[in-house]
Amino acid sequence: MEVADGGTLFLDEIGELAMGLQAKLLRVLQEREFERVGGTRAIPLDIRLVAASNRDLAAAVECGGFRRDLFYRLNVVTVTLPPLRERREDITAMANHFVLKASRKCKSAPKAFSSEAVVCMKNYDWPGNVRELENAVERALVLGASDAIQPEDLPDSLAEVSASEAESASFHGAIKELKKRLIVQAFEQAGGNYIDAAKALSIHPNSLLRLIRNLGLKGLTKAAGPGS
Repeated sequence: MEVADGGTLFLDEIGELAMGLQAKLLRVLQEREFERVGGTRAIPLDIRLVAASNRDLAAAVECGGFRRDLFYRLNVVTVTLPPLRERREDITAMANHFVLKASRKCKSAPKAFSSEAVVCMKNYDWPGNVRELENAVERALVLGASDAIQPEDLPDSLAEVSASEAESASFHGAIKELKKRLIVQAFEQAGGNYIDAAKALSIHPNSLLRLIRNLGLKGLTKAAGPGS
């Protein structure tokens, strides 16, 4: 705090601060002064305090895990940062930033991300948020063998999610094609009469018309009407 005098002090993960230290921090913020360990003289302090936490501090106050008076003392201006899964449009820019940061740290050339790798990163929910993204990017930069970062360079958890979504998309695509074939076949057998086609499919005519619209088969009903 003494080093930060006249500037900004950032306290990360304030929610993990022990109760005893919470009391001391509150006293410093209230009195704007502190004493060094073993000191006898109060030293004035002029700082801007920024605190961050991944916990719900209001909930921690209610369950006794965080001092209520300190919470209200800190809670002057609150900025809520959504998790990465709720701002996926930021992932590419952040990943590129972390590539540059990791390349300087590892003394290696920065790499671009392949389009497939970008899709993997955007489809992943990032339970570890920004720290997990930074670690994944550094790992990909260090372990990747090609000129661009590929999906296989990313952690297995990202690749597994991408593969699962690809399988799901393939499954739903197959179901959609099957529905189209069944409807077209029913129309052919019914001579273009959508009511008879609906009976053959064992669905209500309105349901059939809705399926036709959703599946892009409107051409089937251009010449068909209730009496056709």
